[in-house]
Amino acid sequence: MPFNRGPLFVIGGHEDKDGSRKILGAIAAELGQGTLVIATIASAKRDGYFEAYCEGFAPLGIGRLIELYLDDRDQARDPARVRIIDQAEGIFFTGGDQSRLMSLTGDTPIEAAIHALHDRGGLIAGTSAGASAQGETMLVGGSGEETPRIDDIELAPGLGLIPDCIIDQHFAERGRIGRLLGAVSRRPDFLGIGIDEDTALRIEAGTAQVIGSGGVTIVDASQASRSTAAGASTGGIVSLHGATLHALRDGESFDLAPRRPAK
Repeated sequence: MPFNRGPLFVIGGHEDKDGSRKILGAIAAELGQGTLVIATIASAKRDGYFEAYCEGFAPLGIGRLIELYLDDRDQARDPARVRIIDQAEGIFFTGGDQSRLMSLTGDTPIEAAIHALHDRGGLIAGTSAGASAQGETMLVGGSGEETPRIDDIELAPGLGLIPDCIIDQHFAERGRIGRLLGAVSRRPDFLGIGIDEDTALRIEAGTAQVIGSGGVTIVDASQASRSTAAGASTGGIVSLHGATLHALRDGESFDLAPRRPAK
């Protein structure tokens, strides 16, 4: 699957909104005077998300912010809501529950509009749940244990904007290395990406660059010599040998298709 055209911002959650605003500033610099849709779909309640991002982006010069929220799948077929995305230059998915986001938008005109925006060069960003949903497969469950256990791992289809990748967020803060290792042991063909809070990957043309105060952990199990995920019993610990781990910080880049740090 080829990488699509527009830039992606994949954010680990809790990005700074009232200090340096480094990540929000990078998004605003890309968007210029365009319209940015703030999609609060992942949250069962709006909880002031839109207002918080209006304040966060206020000094950064974006032309217009508009909220998109869905109560049900019927609204994801509403032409007026689809036009909100069709007429925008970018969309930003806020946090919440990535399962809610996909259950409301999957295989609907809203999802098609998201992909059309990306294909025409539009910007797509997402934080926390909105980050996980950008992958081809999402992590939707699992504990914070650092030892991977087979029944900790729940996977579901995502938006597929980032092919062959599984994204996890709040990574260091919630001790999620175990569930990411468990996920790639189940799907060694997929790259596992864990993003810390106040940290983002900007992805374009298959290259991912780190922005922010934390780190990004990338796990490649494609050449692993052993994985017991398939045969592990419920509650059993997963054994994974020969996986490659990369740790990246602000300013460093990674080429996703060849699976190696960019020079």
